[in-house]
Amino acid sequence: MRRAAPAAVLLGLVALAPLVVRDAFLLDGLILILLWGAAASAWNIAGGYAGQVSLGHSAFFGVGAYAAAVLVTRWGISPWIGLAVGALLATVVGVAIGFLSNRLRGPYFVLATIALSQVLSIGASRWRGFTAGSEGIPVPFRPGFATLGFASKTVWVYLVLALALAIYLAERYLEVSRMGYRLAGVREDEDAAEALGIPTRRLKVAAIALSAALTSVCGTVWAQYVGFVDPFYVFSVDLSVRFALNAIIGGLGTAMGPFVGSLLITTLETYLRATFSGIHGSLIGIYLVIYGALLIVLVRFVPQGVVGWLGARARRLGRHARA
Repeated sequence: MRRAAPAAVLLGLVALAPLVVRDAFLLDGLILILLWGAAASAWNIAGGYAGQVSLGHSAFFGVGAYAAAVLVTRWGISPWIGLAVGALLATVVGVAIGFLSNRLRGPYFVLATIALSQVLSIGASRWRGFTAGSEGIPVPFRPGFATLGFASKTVWVYLVLALALAIYLAERYLEVSRMGYRLAGVREDEDAAEALGIPTRRLKVAAIALSAALTSVCGTVWAQYVGFVDPFYVFSVDLSVRFALNAIIGGLGTAMGPFVGSLLITTLETYLRATFSGIHGSLIGIYLVIYGALLIVLVRFVPQGVVGWLGARARRLGRHARA
């Protein structure tokens, strides 16, 4: 319970925020922090707990976004059904890539996932008859719960908070369950885990499939919130890097790490863009330089992530207090 207390406090503050904050810009920022944190947490199941680092997770995000957008725009089907369809498709793709790349490790697995996302990006941008090609798909706004059409930012905060809480609880289960301990063994030393009788390949496929399904759900929610699906964005490597970066900065293999990373990175990115994006001349894009430099410094001096660093500090202080 002590380990879950910081998450309970943070998520509780998020739940109270819409009651006191009325500014649409701030609420929008809170929604994006939660959404990117949830997507990074879904990535963390494969990359953090199972050690299957992927830079192609945008493939699953894009599948979820397109599944709901296509069903809504072409046949008027509820995005809730699109969410389920997208999660199912992403699971199938995740199982397929898991089996096909089962023997790949390290950079080879990373390259396989990048290739998957780029194949889907090219396919979505060229299949004009079904996906509208590179023009993207505008998602029509239809008010109502069944259509995920909410004009109120407050409703979106609670909806995305529910999604974030569900993924957080899935990660907490992995931290205390037998499956989670087995995944940790696979992550630390796959050969030793297999020698002990742990079904390493099956566990890795299961982790990728679960991660893919949850990432797809995040993609569906994002598409309905933003109202537009662009193949070059939802299948981009940049988006996959965002997922990985949030988890790594916050704390790889920890339940709260991706959300802390999303809070830091999204807030920093928004502030720097608002402060420096109006600069013209030779300093255009200076906010990207500052953003990159700060991330390099953070990774250099806090390699275990913010949550890992705070945990180490707390344990050290506890030992000093007992001494």
